[in-house]
Amino acid sequence: MLTPRPYALSIAGFDPSGGAGLLADCKTMEANGVYGLGVCTALTVQNDVQFEQVNWMPAATILDQARLLFTRFPVKWVKIGLFESLSQLPELLEWLRAQQPRVQIIWDPVLKASAGYEFHGQPSFDLVQRVCIQLALLTPNRPEMLRLWPAASAEEAALAVSAFCPVLLKGGHADGEVATDILFVDGEQYAFTAPRLPHGEKHGSGCVLSAAILASLAKGNSLVEACSEGKSYTTAFLASNDTLLGYHAVARTL
Repeated sequence: MLTPRPYALSIAGFDPSGGAGLLADCKTMEANGVYGLGVCTALTVQNDVQFEQVNWMPAATILDQARLLFTRFPVKWVKIGLFESLSQLPELLEWLRAQQPRVQIIWDPVLKASAGYEFHGQPSFDLVQRVCIQLALLTPNRPEMLRLWPAASAEEAALAVSAFCPVLLKGGHADGEVATDILFVDGEQYAFTAPRLPHGEKHGSGCVLSAAILASLAKGNSLVEACSEGKSYTTAFLASNDTLLGYHAVARTL
């Protein structure tokens, strides 16, 4: 008999191209042996290169979607992506914990669409702290890290925020022949490096990385192991073709 898959939940926006958001998260989790559940926070009008508009789901609708899933499935791992109101994130995190006291949450802060659409400005330091103290992991890219916590460098900002929760600083926006993600946790730093591919840019790659980490954690791996597995999976995803939309089935076999 096949071993039952663990459940993990993505709370994110719907991208019709399937490259980012809910569809990308569920594809990633499926390819990594986890059953992906989804709660829609927004309907977007976009493809892999163009973003026109976002239609936000009411907060009550978001909670109703999640509530029924929690009554049916043992969800202990949740990823949050695109969300309308950063000021309401602490309330959402508290609500999730009320549904499942042992829930572990990753926040992949979607502050700006890859096509240039701005979702959020700079939150207050107090709000960032209130959110992060409830997280199992924060997964910003370098521009997002500096917007969440302005500092002299993204590394300095990540180190400061790691006092509240583990931070995986994604290296895709840096320069150089290699792309290095750095995990800041418990006063330690762990680097995960892969070659920077000539045609490796992909729409939604940050979503894929955080969802792959979530899947690995849901299967019982440590945070360091999960970040390593997530990096390997995402690297294969980036190498799967030369377009902006990666292939997940191919990524799993590379």
